[in-house]
Amino acid sequence: MEDSGAQRQGQGGRLDGLLREMSRQASSGAEPDVRKVLDWLHQQTGLDIALVEDAAGTVELSPAGFPGEEILGPLAPLLGQLAGGGMAAAATRVDELYVHCEALGAHGPRPVLVTASRSAPNPETVALTSHVGSLITLLRRARDADRSLRGYQHKARQLRFAVLSALMAGEPTLARRMTTGAVPPLLDADRLLVYLLYCPPTDRDRIARAHQDPSGYHGQDLMVQCPAFKEHLICLIADEKEVEGSGHQARGRGEALRRLVRDNPHYALGISDPHPLGGTAEAYSQAAHALAVARSTPDRVASYHGQSPLEGILPRRPALAWARTFLRPLDALAKTTVDITRLTMAMPRSAVARLLNLSRNTVTAHLRRAEQALGLDLTDVRSRAAVSLALALTSTCADLEPETQHSPPTLDDLLRTDPATAWAQTFLHPLQAQHRRTLQAWIDANTDAQEAARRIGISRNTVRTHLRTAEALLGRDLVTTGTGIHDVVHALHILLTWPLEHRARSGA
Repeated sequence: MEDSGAQRQGQGGRLDGLLREMSRQASSGAEPDVRKVLDWLHQQTGLDIALVEDAAGTVELSPAGFPGEEILGPLAPLLGQLAGGGMAAAATRVDELYVHCEALGAHGPRPVLVTASRSAPNPETVALTSHVGSLITLLRRARDADRSLRGYQHKARQLRFAVLSALMAGEPTLARRMTTGAVPPLLDADRLLVYLLYCPPTDRDRIARAHQDPSGYHGQDLMVQCPAFKEHLICLIADEKEVEGSGHQARGRGEALRRLVRDNPHYALGISDPHPLGGTAEAYSQAAHALAVARSTPDRVASYHGQSPLEGILPRRPALAWARTFLRPLDALAKTTVDITRLTMAMPRSAVARLLNLSRNTVTAHLRRAEQALGLDLTDVRSRAAVSLALALTSTCADLEPETQHSPPTLDDLLRTDPATAWAQTFLHPLQAQHRRTLQAWIDANTDAQEAARRIGISRNTVRTHLRTAEALLGRDLVTTGTGIHDVVHALHILLTWPLEHRARSGA
């Protein structure tokens, strides 16, 4: 009786040790580690152990020293029956070794836990091995479930990004076609806003998962981890005025994002105006500009209050005639090259490479073709500003026929018009003289802050401080994505070349 009690106590101690290992794995947050359990069983029993994954005797895991070549060949017929579900467990001998095999799981082909020893294992060791087999089955299920969940989350992220890409291209119908059978509710809205959240990359993944519903979307809205800027979470929010009566709480998702910013001092949030679904790209641009402002304000939240972009105030038909003539050399290039060129007007080349999952060399090769066709150096900020304006005009005025009776105007002709002059004056009006001087030096130095600092005799940090101040005053992103630089280039050029007598009359 005393021996029996001691055995039970020893068995209980072993099980406690096994449970501690399971508890450690459960609390680690990592993928379940079957090898640790096999190592634990080997240490406790001295058995040689292997987890065999199929009837062919392929060893999935085993602690060092398992005599696989010695025993797995003779065991092949038995392993086939166990893996195929013909039996649950078996004990046999192979030469001088006592071998115990136990199939794990309910669905074939089943892995088999194989143990071998020079002496017959006692019943307690056999029972402990069986317990370990059951726990390995649970660990494998948990591991497979984790992998399936990660795979699902990855596919859901890909689908959300595909929907965003279609909307950014102005193709809400394409977004519907891509999601047939699981159309996101956002696509039923007439208008949306873009909330652009700045936060640590690990936080944005957690935030997107916290708001995700079983369909992989975010209720009436859509959150997309930006592949180009790792700190950006792009949130497409259905216009709340439209959905208040449909069970969507007013300011629900938007208020949750604002609350996140209030509670986290390193977060910031930029918010666009409402736009139709086809205007998602413009909404995103507004949110990016607003985010640049938000990062300089005390509450770190800003809605877009910027001035209309230059392409919106130029005389439409003459401007379109110039833009189409200017960009005509690109017609001979592949659409991929043109699309990549368009993207690099709105973000750095490295960001475009991440966005499209291309190498920077590939992006550079496409840009080199565009440069050769246009006869421009696209590393020059003024050349990029001209190309960006032309691309914007051909996008916003795509359905308009340009003037054909006269020769197309030049860009300088367009920028000398009264609407352009008034736009430039209003655009730059919030800036103090020192900020305007720094911006001019920065543009003249091709956006090299160090060179700009040298030219005007101030420190590089002062240049960057002036740029951040200018971002807040102009409502344009100049440093992060750089999408606001082109408006600054045109506005400074307009006022710099404005006839002196006009400047004298206006007091500019």
